[in-house]
Amino acid sequence: MQTFDAAATAAALDFPALIDALRRAQVQGANVPLRHTHAIGDPAAGGGTVLLMPAWREGGRFGLKTITIFPANTALGLPGLHAVYTLFDARTGVPLAQLDGNEITARRTAATAALAACHLARPDARRLLVLGCGRVARLLPAALRAVRPIAAVAVWNHRPEGARRLAAELQAQGVAAQAVDALAPALAQADIVSAATLSTTALLRGRELAPGTHVDLIGSFTPAMREADAECFARSRVYVDTEEALAKSGDLLAARAEGGFDDTRLQGTLAQLCRGEAAGRGSASEITLFKAVGSALADLAAAELVWDTGRQK
Repeated sequence: MQTFDAAATAAALDFPALIDALRRAQVQGANVPLRHTHAIGDPAAGGGTVLLMPAWREGGRFGLKTITIFPANTALGLPGLHAVYTLFDARTGVPLAQLDGNEITARRTAATAALAACHLARPDARRLLVLGCGRVARLLPAALRAVRPIAAVAVWNHRPEGARRLAAELQAQGVAAQAVDALAPALAQADIVSAATLSTTALLRGRELAPGTHVDLIGSFTPAMREADAECFARSRVYVDTEEALAKSGDLLAARAEGGFDDTRLQGTLAQLCRGEAAGRGSASEITLFKAVGSALADLAAAELVWDTGRQK
């Protein structure tokens, strides 16, 4: 069995190639059962959650990602999420490779946001606002710059020093970035808003979104997590990465309970957008919202790209 460490996994997942791989995977489809979720200890006492995410193509490859989420890790100076990915031959069950699941997760999450933005963000979107400063947040500017002419990036984080560090990192990469302390003024100026946090309370207020904004909610992925209030959904054309989001997303569950959303208002999934079965943005002034909880199909596509690239080398 071949092993791809974090550096080797990341090296095979440059965003243009990964976005194309995700687009092909969405069109082709795969067998993707519902994820398994289990609590590890008491969340109130610093416990966490384990997710098991399988996907396979008949006669092709089978992948399984194991993820642990411990939000209290941030107080310890540790990432809140860790993951391992194992790729198998779906015909024989023979293990092919073990890959760095953190890189798979972070890069496919950012690339999924970029793929959705191809359909939902205005073609002239130039100003990006990132909420968060973790693995995914750090990758969002590069991913979105692969599909939209992003010229300026604002960074907000609930701990301002984290936003300042990320802005400085982006500046060192040649990106025009700045940290912002006040969220409302930054929202008013943003063309794309990407929230990549582990928040359990709404950070984005729908009344503060400017016409024409595209909103990515890609950080929260359990019923207990939330990044936007119900008015964000009430004002937006809403899309999801998979229909599983309707049952697993705290954002959608809360918006539904508070009257800001019902399932009949769902405009489509990412697969339907990629297949041309759902219409994307309809005008320059409407607000679009993409809610992602993460897809094992995207994990499989990323892992296959790493494996195929490694074999070619």
